[in-house]
Amino acid sequence: MTTLVTGIAELTTCDPTHPDAEDEWGTLHDAALVLGDGEQVLWVGHSGTRPPDADRFLDLGGRAVVPAFVDSHTHLVFAGDRSAEFAARMSGTPYDGGGIATTVAATRGASDDALRALLHARVAEMRSQGTGVIEVKSGYGLDLPTETRLLRLAREVTDEVTFLGAHVVPPEYRSRRTDYLDLVTGPMMAAAAAYARWVDVFCEPHSPHAFGADEARTILEAGRAAGLGLRVHGNQLGPGPGVALAVELGAASVDHCTHLTAADVDALAGSGTVATLLPGVEFATRSRYPDARALLDAGVTIALATDCNPGTCYTSSMPFVIALAVRELHLTPGEALWAATRGAARSLHRDDIGQIAVGARGGLTVLDAPSQLHLSYRAGVPLSHRLTVGL
Repeated sequence: MTTLVTGIAELTTCDPTHPDAEDEWGTLHDAALVLGDGEQVLWVGHSGTRPPDADRFLDLGGRAVVPAFVDSHTHLVFAGDRSAEFAARMSGTPYDGGGIATTVAATRGASDDALRALLHARVAEMRSQGTGVIEVKSGYGLDLPTETRLLRLAREVTDEVTFLGAHVVPPEYRSRRTDYLDLVTGPMMAAAAAYARWVDVFCEPHSPHAFGADEARTILEAGRAAGLGLRVHGNQLGPGPGVALAVELGAASVDHCTHLTAADVDALAGSGTVATLLPGVEFATRSRYPDARALLDAGVTIALATDCNPGTCYTSSMPFVIALAVRELHLTPGEALWAATRGAARSLHRDDIGQIAVGARGGLTVLDAPSQLHLSYRAGVPLSHRLTVGL
């Protein structure tokens, strides 16, 4: 079945190679497109040149269309509530990663059915706001059986599953960190390989609960040996080794990048590692925002993601993240949208999502507005939703 979609006032394809592209974001006005089975894009162009035949027709009545958002950094499989921790931070308590243990305790005690229901509700919330592909991490089990079931549950909703057994060192291993490192790189990693595509580590010497450079290297190298791609939480709480390690090992992405030195920026600019920025975290922790402008000016590829998690950023809204990026990271609306779609797709090593081009399958997001500018212009207003066609 094919569907001809018309009535698109503005189509932002994030594909500047389209012959009718009007700018670097691949924008077309008065546009149309044809979708095939599985939402695969079959044709994109101006409405006056659209193919005449299709099985179904859909008129969007002058709305804007963008690629479905790609949320490349989330922690969706968890139980429990940490709203009191948020309230404490708003009163001045700093974040150091210690609250993760609260979520670990609640998650270990939750059944598969309870965790599955929570996960599916969060995914539905994201999709209702226009998000297509979602990356989901483990990291709230921190023991072999719970980490394994978190990965198994995550795999039910996405192929982009990340093993984050190295989120923090759990309390029962604080006095024997080496034993926990052996568990993560041994039995946990072996079990994770059946479900995960990626391995991640919270490389943060400014937190006593996270991992230093040598520990992070050991974990990432074990993950690579197990056939997993590499991702890194780095440079969140202060300058540190995360970015340099990610670039050295060829990680797909280093996420947070809040505190960067000039050497970090230069290293990222000369690499294929994407800098994934998570401004919702800075919003929810009252921390300084990363210098996105310096990254872009140096030629670094950046992505935006929610970091949806119970402690430092419990938002599922990519439009909110885009608005924050424009307001607080000083990105243009076009730069922010690109980072939330094409940039995030690159951080997952995916060319089939994050753009509207022939062959892409990432899905489409419709805005109840005439332009993508409204994503940041009308922050907080529920303008975006996934386009669904057929049954």
